[in-house]
This record gives sequence, C-alpha cells and structure tokens, in this order.
Amino acid sequence: QVQLVESGGGLVQAGGSLRLSCTASGRTLSNYAMGWFRQALGKEREVVARISWNGGTTLYTDSVKGRFTISRDNAKNTMYLQMNSLKPEDTAVYYCATGPSPYRMVTDGSGGYWGQGTQVTVSS
Repeated sequence: QVQLVESGGGLVQAGGSLRLSCTASGRTLSNYAMGWFRQALGKEREVVARISWNGGTTLYTDSVKGRFTISRDNAKNTMYLQMNSLKPEDTAVYYCATGPSPYRMVTDGSGGYWGQGTQVTVSS
C-alpha cells in the first residue's frame, strides 16, 4: 500500500522560508506526476504546484510563482516544495498527491494517492 508522508511544515514569520518534503513508501512513484495542494481554514483546496514524473515540467498557481519551487528526487522517492518570501496568506495545510495513473499530470488530485498534510503558518 502506498503511503505519502509530508514533513517540514511549521511556524515562520512573513518573508521567511520553509522546505516541505513528501516521501513515498510502499512502492516507487518515479513514474507518477506529483503535486502540492493547500487548504486554508474556511477555503477550498487549491493546487499550488505540479511536477511531471521526470521533473521536466513544473507548473505553479499564479500566487506562488517566483516564490515557490517544486522539485523531486526519484532516487529518494521524495518530492519537495521550497517556499520563500512567505506571506500570511500562504498559511494552510499543505498536502502532496500523485497523478491518477503513471505519467499523467496532476489535475485536481482525484484518483491519486494523498498524504495526511502538514501545517504551514506564516505570521505577520
């Protein structure tokens, strides 16, 4: 059974940085596209960043472009989200997820594997 575990969340001041990790166990996910989602309190879940199975394609929501960087290390079965210049509006629970099947990009996360989430809180 596949498990995704996020780590690296925490409390940081505005302007600070955090690096989230998502590590898979149970099987290799090197041929799955992956992505990061977030859900703030009282708001709908949104996709933040997505990466293709080989890392060749990365996509970002407009609000994080230039500040966040998604990457992956298939040898470690791990995906990362480097978050710089954090803002209070980035406060949310961050989740990682895979695409619905090998090689297909993440869209809304349906059909994929999901982690349990890690809290990111940015204070002003």
